[in-house]
Amino acid sequence: MKKVILVVDDDRLNLMVAQKLLSEDYRVAAVNSGELALHYLERNDPNLVLLDIQMPKMDGLEVMRRLQVHSKWRRIPVIFLTADRTEKTEETCFKMGAVDYIGKPFVPAIMMQRIHRTLELEDYRRNLELMVEQQLQRITQLQQDIIFSMANLIESRDGTTGEHVKRTSAYVNLLVRKMQEKGLYQEELTSEYVDYLKKASPLHDIGKIAVSDAILQKPGALTKAEYQLIQLHAEEGGRLIRENMSRIAEQEFVEIACDMASCHHEKWAGGGYPKGLKGEKIPLAARILAIADVFDALVSKRQYKDGMPLEKAFSILKKERGKSFQPELLDAFLDAEEELREMMREFDI
Repeated sequence: MKKVILVVDDDRLNLMVAQKLLSEDYRVAAVNSGELALHYLERNDPNLVLLDIQMPKMDGLEVMRRLQVHSKWRRIPVIFLTADRTEKTEETCFKMGAVDYIGKPFVPAIMMQRIHRTLELEDYRRNLELMVEQQLQRITQLQQDIIFSMANLIESRDGTTGEHVKRTSAYVNLLVRKMQEKGLYQEELTSEYVDYLKKASPLHDIGKIAVSDAILQKPGALTKAEYQLIQLHAEEGGRLIRENMSRIAEQEFVEIACDMASCHHEKWAGGGYPKGLKGEKIPLAARILAIADVFDALVSKRQYKDGMPLEKAFSILKKERGKSFQPELLDAFLDAEEELREMMREFDI
């Protein structure tokens, strides 16, 4: 399919010349004003714009300014058409964002060469962007696979399966969606923050790697000394993430993952560990994860207990409203009862 070139020039003779020169190799759209050019671009996506500078009402420089502030239009390469070949005009063209300029009257061979070169470079740029995006997606998927593998390995040490991290991540996603529906923390819950939250949640118990198997796999109640040792996993998790992921992941992701790992056992009213934080001093990511993590612990079967029905789990969570959990976040989670029932059926718990 032929590439499309939009030619914008108030001189009809110039438009006719351009169409004659270009029509054999390209599809040509021709308009004689800046206003008509913008109108055309609202409905079409040309591969290149040839833009006359000197036009009445809206000149080429004003058209270019409007192209540059439009998220879609600013990606279209623009070649200015001008009879003014001074150094100042050439400098202005490139400062405005043009990829080239063609002097008038047109010299056919030069005009065709510059257009062909521009379109060739644009194809190369787009192909390169696509390759980079594909590679980034592969790297991102590899990172996520590694995260899940690490989380599954750690979870298996205390008798749980890799399904715990999948379920907890799913509950986090559900709670975040409910928070957004209720308009909670709109400024904080940006698309990037939510994406990092979902990807980081499987790492919340990574600190258990520092806890002995004897404690993790103990079927009975822990002694006070053993409980103190297992509490170390929160702070240790934050340290491990910060020291080992800072060089391979975005800083915001690292901060969110650290918050979730180190603070998901803090309590809204205080009295949690490791720092005894309370209220909004507990990072938002940890407050969200805490609800999802405890819910899964209640409804899931472990080596030392059976899972409990949804109603009983909700009853326990409600007793911790304003104590362990932030009321607004817990209310949002409890409002998702039907979704949670469906998810539990899907998870076969």
